[in-house]
Amino acid sequence: MDISLFDYPLPEELVARHPTPERDQSRLFVIDRTSGSFIHEHFSNISKFLRRGDLLVLNDTKVIPARLMGQRLPGGGKVETLLLKEIEPLLWQVMVRPAKKIHTGDRIVFQPKLLEGEITGYIAPGERLMRFTCREDWWETLEKVGHTPLPPYILKGRRDDLHTDLGHTPLEESDDRVRYQTIYARVLGSVAAPTAGLHFSEGILDDLKSRGIEVAFVTLHIGAGTFKPVTTERVEDHPMHWETYQLSTEDTEKINHAKMEGRRIIPVGTTSVRTLETCADMEGFVHPASGETNLLIIPGYRFKCADALLTNFHLPRTTLLMLVCAFGGRELVLRAYEEAVRKCYRFYSFGDAMLIL
Repeated sequence: MDISLFDYPLPEELVARHPTPERDQSRLFVIDRTSGSFIHEHFSNISKFLRRGDLLVLNDTKVIPARLMGQRLPGGGKVETLLLKEIEPLLWQVMVRPAKKIHTGDRIVFQPKLLEGEITGYIAPGERLMRFTCREDWWETLEKVGHTPLPPYILKGRRDDLHTDLGHTPLEESDDRVRYQTIYARVLGSVAAPTAGLHFSEGILDDLKSRGIEVAFVTLHIGAGTFKPVTTERVEDHPMHWETYQLSTEDTEKINHAKMEGRRIIPVGTTSVRTLETCADMEGFVHPASGETNLLIIPGYRFKCADALLTNFHLPRTTLLMLVCAFGGRELVLRAYEEAVRKCYRFYSFGDAMLIL
């Protein structure tokens, strides 16, 4: 399948640089797969499209302040480090920039007398192993020193808006650490937010629960690979990145109970879909599990455990868009994207929501 099938034109001004003032003020684009029709709503009215007994499956991963700014010792230049994966306590797989200047044995100071790192190994172009020396509790230190790992296109968009270069653009704004995080985030590990969940406020969740709509959780820690466009001509040849997931026994029982009763299972976000599909058998029942998944979902995939999907608007030529096209139908989804552009929906991480029924 050719990658060009998942491209679409998008005016740059529709890329959301900031969240809406309130979480549930985003718009909601609803696709009815049966009729092929579209409905334009606001997320605060999502209950109109859900019914008693529906089960929302949320990804409860929590974004860590994974972007660190340091200086190479002795007397070296600035180094940007992005935490990717914890190998063991204080040993991380990281992405570094400028990568060509960072070698095994290099020491980097992020905050004097508090946090330093040493490159202990080479993994791939741009990626290294880093052993940290931390004078205090690791996670408390990361909260002090680290920055919210906003997607590169958000930082670039803000830089363009301010007409500044990278060195003079804030790495995060005052509310980013709260707004680039779901209200139900609880398991530390992601370097990107499960953005479909950013629209939920406490009030929305309380209202849905009062209407008999249930909630279950999965955990999938999102890595930097989620932002990488597919560079192979055939989508099947794309080397999908690995991400850590977990599905508990308690949430397994909730999901399977809904399945047995014929109630709709509605994953919130592509990460929830991939976790469910990784844990599901051919009958659509899930099993408690933890590990790593590199499941690639493209058109032609047979979904086993998803009856509807809540998601955001995704970048062209990405595995996220391919998954949505696999679920909703490529032609229908791309036609919806075309209409969303005409009606000036907000795109990507801080953008509006799409519900596919």
